[in-house]
Amino acid sequence: MKKQQGFSLMELMIVVAIIGFLAAFAYPSYQEQMRKTRRADCSGALAALSSAMERYYTVNNTYAGAGVGTPPTAPTIFADSCPVDGGTATYNLTIQDANASTFEVRAAPVGVQANDKCGTLTMTNTGFKDITGEAAGMTREKCWRVQGYYGRSRRHDAGEVLVARSPRRT
Repeated sequence: MKKQQGFSLMELMIVVAIIGFLAAFAYPSYQEQMRKTRRADCSGALAALSSAMERYYTVNNTYAGAGVGTPPTAPTIFADSCPVDGGTATYNLTIQDANASTFEVRAAPVGVQANDKCGTLTMTNTGFKDITGEAAGMTREKCWRVQGYYGRSRRHDAGEVLVARSPRRT
């Protein structure tokens, strides 16, 4: 009797089925994780734009004029898209309303992020974070969630999320 070499068709089909099964579950999960990562990156950029607006107010005693055009305006004091350090834009940053004493900045998803369930992220001069155009079941708490130590988060009474600190090493 001859010694067999290689794989049988049945063994090959089992391997293909296992790879297909894993890909069917792993790829959508990977895509969703990438969306969350890009959203977290842009929520940080939105907070930085809010800080830039505060610096602009300190110098000019008004929020008006921090962008060009009619509302919504592109910021002149900060990058107008995320990621702020270049690359393919995933969110467009705009100044929705800016007057002498208040402002609202927004991050609208574009490109590969256009199907994000959270829709547009917003932030006001008071630090209030919200969303508009979200999918059913999405809340601002889910979309602005910040993970703390061991993946848990703690909530402040006002609904804002605080990051849990890691324990000190002795």
